[in-house]
Amino acid sequence: MKEGLLAALIQGLGLAVMSYGYQALQSLPIDNFVRDQHGGHFQYLTIQGLALAWMTMLAGLINTICPATRSLHFIKRCLALIALPLSIVISILYWSLLLFMPGLILQSFHEEPPASPTMSDPFRVPFYLDLALHACPASFLLLDFFLFEKKYNKRDVSIASPAATIFFSLWYGIWVEYCGNRNEGDPTPILVPYPFLTDNAFGIRVAIYTAASVLALLSFRLINFFHG
Repeated sequence: MKEGLLAALIQGLGLAVMSYGYQALQSLPIDNFVRDQHGGHFQYLTIQGLALAWMTMLAGLINTICPATRSLHFIKRCLALIALPLSIVISILYWSLLLFMPGLILQSFHEEPPASPTMSDPFRVPFYLDLALHACPASFLLLDFFLFEKKYNKRDVSIASPAATIFFSLWYGIWVEYCGNRNEGDPTPILVPYPFLTDNAFGIRVAIYTAASVLALLSFRLINFFHG
């Protein structure tokens, strides 16, 4: 009973923080600029990862409240195959680049005026929102996995996880390239959501997508290995 209450508390808090993080985007001066682009906020890997983490937590919370719904637990486990390693990759890449090479991750407007007179160039979201978007999804998913879930079996690790990672990587790569080619860049011919993608040629971007996928697979294997 106590474990169920703790699980519901962590899952509910995770949902609340992630919901707040997404809703708070509307208060940012960059919000209209992003929404006017093709793909809007869902061009960003951060937002896609946030959505998957949110759905994983929601399935977990409903299953915690109604444990008889076994299918929801299966759905949660399937979602976590993608959401857990993806959230970790997002956190690792974002905070590493922000600390050591911020010009590769923060949006700059080059010669164009910012979308709002109150917006800095390059633009950075407030720290509390940074935590909600780029740290909390991974933190809550890890807590949920280590405290309330069993580790994945060998079949999941060797087949299901790579298949899920490859599927999502192909989806995001195709999607972000499509959006980038629909959005006008300055001075680049395309505008991909992150400068480290926009400023590189297509071949380099493919290499980055591939490296991120490998990092996700390694992260998942490592986390599952250390699960008791």
